[in-house]
Amino acid sequence: MTAVLIREFVPADADPVIALWRDCGLLRPWNDPERDIARKLTDSPWGLLVAEVDGRIVGATMVGYDGHRGSINYLAVAPDLQGMGLGNDLVTHAEALLLARGCPKVNLSVRGDNSGAIASYERLGYVVEGSDHAVALGHRLIAD
Repeated sequence: MTAVLIREFVPADADPVIALWRDCGLLRPWNDPERDIARKLTDSPWGLLVAEVDGRIVGATMVGYDGHRGSINYLAVAPDLQGMGLGNDLVTHAEALLLARGCPKVNLSVRGDNSGAIASYERLGYVVEGSDHAVALGHRLIAD
C-alpha cells in the first residue's frame, strides 16, 4: 500500500466519507451525517480528518476538544483495509492535534458489541471506563 495522507476534510469529501461511515456500520437513523459534517465544519473544521491513499478516502474521524476533554468519534477505516494500522494512524494524528491544544485526556465512544474496535483501542493504551465510575448519558437538543 502507498503512503497514507491524513488531512483536513474538504467539502468534496462529504459523499465518500458518508459512504465510508455507512460501510463501517457507524450510521444510525437518528443521526444525520450531512448535518454532523456541517456542524463540525462550523464548530471546529480542524477536527474533521480523512485518510487518503492514492486519491481514495480510506479513513475518517471527528476530533473535538472542549477545554477539559478531547473526543474521537466516527472513526472508520475502509473494511478492505482494516487491520493494516490505518485506524492507529488516525488516532495518533488526532491525539497529536489534541495534545497541541493542551488536551490532557481523550475520551471516545465505541458500541459495546464492537469488540474488535475495543481491542484495537486497548492496544493503543485506551482503557474501558465505566462500571460504577462513569455512565455515558445523552440528551438530544435537536431532532435530526
